[in-house]
Amino acid sequence: MGFDLESLRSQLPERRIEWREVIDSTMTEASKLAAAGAPSGTVVGAEEQTAGHGRHGRAWHSEPGSGLYVSIILRHQFDPATLPVVTLALGLAVQEAILKATGLACDLRWPNDVLIPSEKCGGKCAGILTQLESSAIIAGIGINVNHSSFPVELSGIATSLRIAGDRVQSRERLLVELLASIDAYCGLLETQGRGPVIEMFSRASSFVSGRRVCVDQDGSLLRGTTAGLNDAGFLILRNDDGHHSLIVAGGVRPCS
Repeated sequence: MGFDLESLRSQLPERRIEWREVIDSTMTEASKLAAAGAPSGTVVGAEEQTAGHGRHGRAWHSEPGSGLYVSIILRHQFDPATLPVVTLALGLAVQEAILKATGLACDLRWPNDVLIPSEKCGGKCAGILTQLESSAIIAGIGINVNHSSFPVELSGIATSLRIAGDRVQSRERLLVELLASIDAYCGLLETQGRGPVIEMFSRASSFVSGRRVCVDQDGSLLRGTTAGLNDAGFLILRNDDGHHSLIVAGGVRPCS
């Protein structure tokens, strides 16, 4: 089903929205627009990405016409200490938008994955990537909306809102809800600092505390139990040897 760009723009008349049928990466285009002075809230979206990417250079599967592949320019006056928490705020926004638009409750896996917890059709349904561009933050968000299947290498770890909800979902409504939620959570981070966002993320994620996980750290694998977030938004891991590690970045996965 084609994306109804006219309807979207009628609902968001004050927002700049750039939409492409095919693009290499929405983040690349958004970075160019940010460098040229595009205003905060500018959205770059596409029906298909040929070089969509996630954390650590991984590719993002962007099935044509099925997902929500967008990058948003953010020019909030964040205190430098809050920058690591922006990804957490965006995760909360994605979680809230999916619930409002589809009724599906999602889990958050620190720092940037959104999951649908289900034995039958669970898996990752969305990912978030942030990068700095001059004075702006580019928030890249990919959501698997109406995918009916995935490549073999992803079929055991990915899912979509359509699969989980057993119906086709409105990408337009989801984007409207997403932008409103991003404005709200980034506004909270800007005005009240990182504390409230860290607290809300900790409550919203089953991975933050008491979860047995493996963490990839530059080729080595740490095993332990999560012990909360510190006041900068980084994950604390209680290692199997009893020591604590501060996880600043790295893939977090459940393990036995």
